[in-house]
Amino acid sequence: MRLRAFAKINLCLHVMGKRPDGYHELRTIFQTISLHDTLTLSLTREPGIAIETTDPSLPRGPENLVYRAIDAIGREAGFRGGVHAHLEKKIPVARGLGGGSSDAAAALIGMLRLTGSKVPLPRLMEIAAGLGADVPFFLFGGRALAVNRGDEIYPLPDARKQTIVVVSPKGIGVSTKDAYEWVSAELTNRAEPPSIWRFCALCWSRQGTVANDFEGPVFSRHTRLGEIRDALLQRGAAEAALAGSGSAVFGIFRNPAQARRTARAFQEDSVFIVETLSREKYGRVLGWRATG
Repeated sequence: MRLRAFAKINLCLHVMGKRPDGYHELRTIFQTISLHDTLTLSLTREPGIAIETTDPSLPRGPENLVYRAIDAIGREAGFRGGVHAHLEKKIPVARGLGGGSSDAAAALIGMLRLTGSKVPLPRLMEIAAGLGADVPFFLFGGRALAVNRGDEIYPLPDARKQTIVVVSPKGIGVSTKDAYEWVSAELTNRAEPPSIWRFCALCWSRQGTVANDFEGPVFSRHTRLGEIRDALLQRGAAEAALAGSGSAVFGIFRNPAQARRTARAFQEDSVFIVETLSREKYGRVLGWRATG
């Protein structure tokens, strides 16, 4: 079975503060985009889980999210057979695009389809959240509000399709752990954050306007990322922002031709011209519909 594992961007990303459990409280709006990895799953006669990947930097054992997802859903469904997984990576690693989380969700969905197993959606979301905070979102795709650690998902109506230019800068990586430490240091100087209802009203009333709390601390330490965002805006992007905690930067374009012209300006970086993906199309491509 072959599945696409799609990337995401954050249209709004607000860090509320640190929770008692050590994680950060988030308010964010996720949006899937057509940039994707490809995960191929097959059952084997030999027991165990075998992982192959086109990215040699990724682990192939229990540290790999695809491995952990296959193991978790197999134990839940009582599956005792062997599985071979081949992961073709296209989504840049550690760039804030959710590639690892999407791969894990694709593995969960693929295993359910491949084995014919049934797991209730609430339980499946618990398993997904145990793999990573972003993983539950990728059971739904499209556009969705996420709260708590980003693992509590509320699907939103899809917006019209838009063209996205994603710039993955050469030689700049941002550790998620470091980014959270940087943004935490700024929380003490911030005014009272908006309630969940004010946050939703802000983001919904300003569709087409993006915002990301990580930009200040990340751009101050990696000035070129801010320069990339500004260059996207200067070249015609309606909006541009950091992707997640970085280091990829994306721009939203109303004109696909203008997006293609803009992409040529970043020749030293990896650049992807993609489009937003509706929840309906997301589910259709994966052969999956997240229902209770």
